[in-house]
Amino acid sequence: MYSEKVMDHFSNPRNVGEIENASGVGTVGNAKCGDIMRMYLDIDDEGIIRDCKFKTFGCGAAVATSSMATELVKGKTVQEALQVTNKAVMNALDGLPPVKVHCSLLAEEAIHAALWDYAEKNGMKIEGLEKPKSDIHEGEEEEAEEY
Repeated sequence: MYSEKVMDHFSNPRNVGEIENASGVGTVGNAKCGDIMRMYLDIDDEGIIRDCKFKTFGCGAAVATSSMATELVKGKTVQEALQVTNKAVMNALDGLPPVKVHCSLLAEEAIHAALWDYAEKNGMKIEGLEKPKSDIHEGEEEEAEEY
């Protein structure tokens, strides 16, 4: 059901913890499954992510996607980190079962939420970054009614 990479990142997650005085912190959740993900970014004056840590409350796939997301953004510029999508996280993990795809969406949103916090703290706008949702299912009811 899970790839070796998913199992590895679940059993041996990378970058677990908090960053004191982080440049940006983002917390997102999924009310339907109860997963909560918090991402911490340490961004230098050149806009490079020097460190990234996470804390996740959730299933094994949520832990694995958080771990992989931190690996994917470390050393990247803010703009490059913004391009890390849920598909990139899933591909890096050699896939996820369909019922766990929402975990990769959480990872993408956690990165965006931390970048949003960083931008707000520094009075800047990051091109292409929209205000993140605290719950990835916000607005889903309205969308469902449209069909």
